Amino acid sequence: MKFHPFSYRSLEELKQAAQELGIRLPLSSEWSLLRQPLSAGPLRLANRIAIQPMEGCDGTQDGRPSELTKRRYRRFACGGAGLIWFEATAIIQEGRANPRQLFLNAQTLDSFRAQVEAIREDGLRRNGFVPAVICQLTHSGRYSKPEGTPAPLIVYNNPLFEKDRPIDQSRILTDDSLHRLEEQFGAAARLAQQAGFDGADIKCCHRYLLSETLSAFTRPGDYGGSFENRTRLLRNAVSAAQSATNGDFLITSRLNLYDGFPYPYGFGVSEGGGITPNLAESKALVRILHEGLNLPLLNFTIGNPYVNPHVNRPYDGGPYVPHEHPLEGVARMMGCIEQVKQAFPSLRVVGSGFSYLRQYAPCLAAGALEHGVCDLAGFGRMAFAYPDFPNALLSGRGLEQRNTCIACGKCSELMRAGTVAGCVVRDADAYLPYYQAACHHPAKK
Repeated sequence: MKFHPFSYRSLEELKQAAQELGIRLPLSSEWSLLRQPLSAGPLRLANRIAIQPMEGCDGTQDGRPSELTKRRYRRFACGGAGLIWFEATAIIQEGRANPRQLFLNAQTLDSFRAQVEAIREDGLRRNGFVPAVICQLTHSGRYSKPEGTPAPLIVYNNPLFEKDRPIDQSRILTDDSLHRLEEQFGAAARLAQQAGFDGADIKCCHRYLLSETLSAFTRPGDYGGSFENRTRLLRNAVSAAQSATNGDFLITSRLNLYDGFPYPYGFGVSEGGGITPNLAESKALVRILHEGLNLPLLNFTIGNPYVNPHVNRPYDGGPYVPHEHPLEGVARMMGCIEQVKQAFPSLRVVGSGFSYLRQYAPCLAAGALEHGVCDLAGFGRMAFAYPDFPNALLSGRGLEQRNTCIACGKCSELMRAGTVAGCVVRDADAYLPYYQAACHHPAKK
């Protein structure tokens, strides 16, 4: 079946569409599963809903949370999720994705401490419990734009991305540079603990720097070629973060299981196998992280939001028309996560890819828990559009269609346009003016 926008008027229609496509969507009406508390290492979570790291691109020039950042996290905290996975936060200036990306350092530490305290206070006041907060630590790699113009720092040239315009060799990070970054992730994790976060995510997804190393088959040296070398940066960064922190501070990772690109430019595929997922290496890496490095919780995703966004966030509106039905993308996400979760039953897993189903997203989230796909349901775009959705869901009311994310892609358009990101449709007072200004859509008279 060709691409078909969301048009389902009942859960039965949705199930029928999945059946016709020959795909499996684990759907359940037992929403009470989402209300259950969960322990994940040192974390004690009030429920099974997580807010995924949604970058607002709205920090100050020196990397502090702005008033718009504070507004967003006030809404997330009041929304009722048990876990707030704080957005991508740069560990060094040259690794910032834009001039407004949050940047945790000694000078900005107090601002982050105040932000975490505010999240806890808002959550407790509104919901009667304190949400856990994990800080996502990142180096943007090939997507670095610290001054607003592309300044990529890459692990290897990728002709699938760069076509006939390879990035200059001087922008390929040396082994010595990558080795130094390992310790910088450790230093950033120490600052995250000092800021009051409950844990730190060593980000390894969506083709940012650490994620790119996983597919560095063609790179020579200590960080390319063999599986051991390609996973070295992540493994050592995690170890550095563990050594730099203490007590009940959680170290984790948001990890790409599958890139959606063929060998030798994609992780989670086999040589000669095209873009069909092969998660043998993904499972081997998770075994190292969970059993070797004792990470009790991981957050799984797939794809690349810049090159094949339909893989990790199926949409109705985006930069191109996908070759597949959006529900096939949702099913692929569920299938990849389930494969790895089933291989490691003791691992706590945050799943992704629920928001596309709008008002039926709770059914997919509950089904994913019921069928052992994951332990927590992580929502990204939905939180931008409908920050109070956890309370609506946990109360038994369900999600109101008029408030849900419609997968229109406008929040991504804002980010690509170099301005702040948020929901243009559901939060129009705050974000429609930015959209009209940056995306050349003048207000209607």
